[in-house]
Amino acid sequence: MSPTAAEPEAAGALERARDALAAARLGLDVAGSDEGRRVRDALAAQIDDYLLPRLRARDAPLLLVVGGSTGAGKSTLVNSLLGAEVSPAGVLRPTTRAPVLAFNPADRRWFEDDRVLPGLARATGGPAGAGALLLAPSAALPEGLALLDSPDVDSVREENRSLARQLLAAADAWLFVTSAARYADAVPWELLQAASERGTALALVLDRVPDDAADEIAPHLRAMLAERGLGGTELLVVPEAGLEGGLLPAAALAPARAWLDALAADARARAAVIQQTLDGALASVGPRLEAVERAVAEEGATARRLLGEVEAAYARALEEVEQALASGSVLRGEVLARWHEVVGTGDVMRSLEARVARARDRVRGALTGRRPAEEVAAAVETSVESVVRAAAARAAERAARAWGDEPAGRSLGAGAAGLDAASPGLGERIEGEVRAWQGEVFELVRREAGGKRATARLASLGVNGAGLTVMLAVFLQTGGLTGAEVVIAGGTSAVSQKLLEAVFGDQAVRSLAARAREDLLVRVRRLLDGEAARFAALLEPAVAPPEALASLLEARAALVRARL
Repeated sequence: MSPTAAEPEAAGALERARDALAAARLGLDVAGSDEGRRVRDALAAQIDDYLLPRLRARDAPLLLVVGGSTGAGKSTLVNSLLGAEVSPAGVLRPTTRAPVLAFNPADRRWFEDDRVLPGLARATGGPAGAGALLLAPSAALPEGLALLDSPDVDSVREENRSLARQLLAAADAWLFVTSAARYADAVPWELLQAASERGTALALVLDRVPDDAADEIAPHLRAMLAERGLGGTELLVVPEAGLEGGLLPAAALAPARAWLDALAADARARAAVIQQTLDGALASVGPRLEAVERAVAEEGATARRLLGEVEAAYARALEEVEQALASGSVLRGEVLARWHEVVGTGDVMRSLEARVARARDRVRGALTGRRPAEEVAAAVETSVESVVRAAAARAAERAARAWGDEPAGRSLGAGAAGLDAASPGLGERIEGEVRAWQGEVFELVRREAGGKRATARLASLGVNGAGLTVMLAVFLQTGGLTGAEVVIAGGTSAVSQKLLEAVFGDQAVRSLAARAREDLLVRVRRLLDGEAARFAALLEPAVAPPEALASLLEARAALVRARL
């Protein structure tokens, strides 16, 4: 951090970054998301566990975290440096279930509250439960220096691995322990590389080195460190030796003992280590935020693409319904049969040109009967329901197929049964909307027909008869009546404009059909939107909201203003 940076402003910028990270959901199967999640979680934890506490308490003791692989001898090393068993060691793995923090009794105030590692409960005087921090005061440590024995970084237990990484990210310095048999393992090197990228002060203990292999193993490890940009890392070689009372003998412990004593004796050296790690960690926040931004942006683009496929599928379904309404196909089958029962077939159509008035009277008389009107309405309901359900089923199949072409969509759809078909309750919802639409058509006729000379003939049919006639007009034409004849059922019957004009009477009444049609399409659109929402509901909890990316960008800008 720049010497001129104001610590309150820096803390505020870090808090803003932490909050932005919390909103950065990354739940899709997208290239880069795994890395984005890892960086997000590690950065958020380090802000809470290290950066904010250290900024607010520069004079707190140096926290040296001892980490390493399973069986590397971490706990034995810590106990030997303290001259007493404060951390249990043994051959059963995983041995370290709770981290053990050793410190000088005079520094207790720094560790018994939540200033350091605020997410961990405190325990003293005995074994601590999982997720707790065991406090172990020890006069063997000088004031200003604390040792924390962490769980194994490669533990078979996920909770141990996660906690180990959290503790390492909270350290002012790492004392990383590996063994002659394990020093080339991949996991430790990943963590050492992360330490280097964050500027964390680091020393490496090579434990249990056989005398006849020391001249080969130590140079090889130094070469590996240099290849990875860690050539300046302090390497402490501890030879293989039998334990004395569970502790390493003084001769074997000497390299690590000398290094720790030098650090303990020099307050300026400790302050320099703290500053090195703090500066390195602060400098890494911006680039790591940017990495999370890239992952969030990529997931956002993927989510928009997936939603676009859904929207296109259901927009096409709406077009299919509109075409069915305009083509007259809704009138086929049951609707046509019921309509013929009302108006007759042959006589009406054959005598239409010569006897329009008489045909109109016949229609009026038939439609004022209760039962025929109800049967036509029921047939309309069934026909519309069939058209909408079929369109929705095709849309679901298209959308599901498009999602299946992408890993992100495929993984989301895998946990949602029936996504490639219309939802089970769609039929009932369609019936409800069509009934409501029919009721609205009747109400529309009631409002518009009464008292108007231009609609007197329509009103003479009664609300039910006029309403049904308007409904049938919806299914015959697009946007009202035109001069085109609509042929139904393969040309065997026709409903002519002249018959409808004889009933409707003028342009004002024709507009009723257009208004009724628009109302029906609004309802169909609402039904299809509900079907499409099933897909959006799978995306919503997995993807960061649109404002999350803006929050990350604003947080990074705040870091720049705070000179971090």
